[in-house]
Amino acid sequence: MCGIAGWIDHKRNLADKSSVIEAMTRALSRRGPDAEGLWVSRQALLGHRRLVVVDPEGGGQPMSLSWGGTTYILVYNGELYNTEDLRAELLDLGHTFRGWSDTEVLLHAYAEWGRDCVKKLNGIFAFAVWDQEKHQAFLARDRIGVKPLFFARRDDGLVFASEIKALLKHPDIAPRLGPEGLAEIFALGPARTPGHGVFEGIEELRPGRAMLFDGSGTEEWAYWSLESRVHEDDFNTTVMNVRDLVLDAVRRQLVSDVPLCVLLSGGLDSSAIAAIAAHVYQHERNERIRTFSIDYVDNDRHFRASGFQPNADAPWVAAVSDYLGTRHENCLLDTPELTGALFPAVRARDLPGMTDVDSSLLLFSAWVKRQATVGLSGECADEVFGGYPWFYRPAEARTFPWSQRLDARIKVLSPELNDLIKPREYVARRYEEAVAEVPRCPEDSPEDEKMRELFYLNLTRWMPTLLDRKDRMSMYTGLELRVPYCDHRIVEYAWNIPWEMKYYNKREKGLLRKALTGLLPEAVLWRKKSPYPKTHNPNYIDALRALTLRMLDDTTAPIRPFIDANAVRTLAETMTRDTDIPWFGQLMNAPQLLAYLLQVDYWLRAYKVEVE
Repeated sequence: MCGIAGWIDHKRNLADKSSVIEAMTRALSRRGPDAEGLWVSRQALLGHRRLVVVDPEGGGQPMSLSWGGTTYILVYNGELYNTEDLRAELLDLGHTFRGWSDTEVLLHAYAEWGRDCVKKLNGIFAFAVWDQEKHQAFLARDRIGVKPLFFARRDDGLVFASEIKALLKHPDIAPRLGPEGLAEIFALGPARTPGHGVFEGIEELRPGRAMLFDGSGTEEWAYWSLESRVHEDDFNTTVMNVRDLVLDAVRRQLVSDVPLCVLLSGGLDSSAIAAIAAHVYQHERNERIRTFSIDYVDNDRHFRASGFQPNADAPWVAAVSDYLGTRHENCLLDTPELTGALFPAVRARDLPGMTDVDSSLLLFSAWVKRQATVGLSGECADEVFGGYPWFYRPAEARTFPWSQRLDARIKVLSPELNDLIKPREYVARRYEEAVAEVPRCPEDSPEDEKMRELFYLNLTRWMPTLLDRKDRMSMYTGLELRVPYCDHRIVEYAWNIPWEMKYYNKREKGLLRKALTGLLPEAVLWRKKSPYPKTHNPNYIDALRALTLRMLDDTTAPIRPFIDANAVRTLAETMTRDTDIPWFGQLMNAPQLLAYLLQVDYWLRAYKVEVE
């Protein structure tokens, strides 16, 4: 895993602009703490920061290759899980390799198949290839969008990078925020509209898309998309296919030349990954897999069950670890750490985010990094197989199901901001845009069609928020986290499985539970879904209240024009642990609303955001 940056320009001589790519690349040093590389030419500047995972000696970048009379230069962030399959195919076609890295295989794949190489890749990636003879750049991002890639068009140039912070090091790119950017932050955030970089002029290459940039401009296209069709497999065949796909995805993602672990919550998704990994390590490597979990000081005293979080994770983690025989350790966080990391989490994401859901993962990642460089996580099974309550409970309104309480947000915004961004209209427009994208199946019943819409919203609007969090928080600490349930083969297959199969036994992710039978004890296999663990300590609310009141008393706070200070003060002063306004997803309640405003205020100041 790494960070990439680049500047292509067909009119200017970039050879004397190396300081720009150096600054952009340096901004990504946390993504790649192990090495740095630059490519400098008249029309192309490329930068790379490396986190060594495979082939320490042979995987350095930017990597160049002369093939068929053309020189190609690659910068790449990601991991290919079918490297050896591709290598064998390329060897048959006459290619030779100096090392065993997936980087080298990817570069040869592009030299052999050009833009169509992406269709052959199984993995998580964002990369750019500069064709020295044609003077053109090819950029691509993985099908699900696990790895990030942002860009900005500048006259005859294109600037791109893994993260926004690197783009902002370019002298022609400023942190400007217009009305639409404000709506993204205050109406949709911490979600984002796909392709939207929030700042003016900054775009995101959407998942499953590629781009070609040359002297005539840019061409962008989708090389992959979900295809809707009738699911023809019977239930038993579907169960076996899901099982085989999950087993294969986890096995492929265990490849590493550095220490690897599994993040274990004691729930179905992470426990299944741990079970598969433990079996491979025990029977093929004669080792015990390492597992790590997260918890919070005094959660054992303060935890109270809710509809979203029915039971605490800690006892389940211990039971699964004992059952699988893993080498387990627990990371324990306290409130001062959690609140202190709220603002570094903004630096990691470059935007206000999921508050303590982000900051806790940032701290957890830093703790894991001391013992491992690669981790496997159970993220995204809920989106793929239907694990959230909104899949099986009627929606309150026709909008994004994780953002039903828009009124709670609007109440704390200033009248001027509400008039400017019109949050209800903005969210409604973005929702209708998303629904209009859904690939339809003529054979779907009205009920099937609604479920297809719901899964599409989760895969393309909700899941990217979680993937952003997972990538930025982990990579900010130099930790690579892999997400086996995002294997595009699983996503493609599950997309067309009807809801009555996914909801087997009237249980969320019932199909996945059935498919994983035998890997885990029945109690774990059928444990009710519990979300990412959060603190239940009331002193977290006290800490947020104090920080919020301090912000409100600061007349220079940059957030002041955008909020109703009296409404925010009332919320802070009257908030208790029972305040029930889950305004974003399952975990972000009233305390997280205050924390989000704190993050916005910090972001506006730290990034010197110019509001137009």
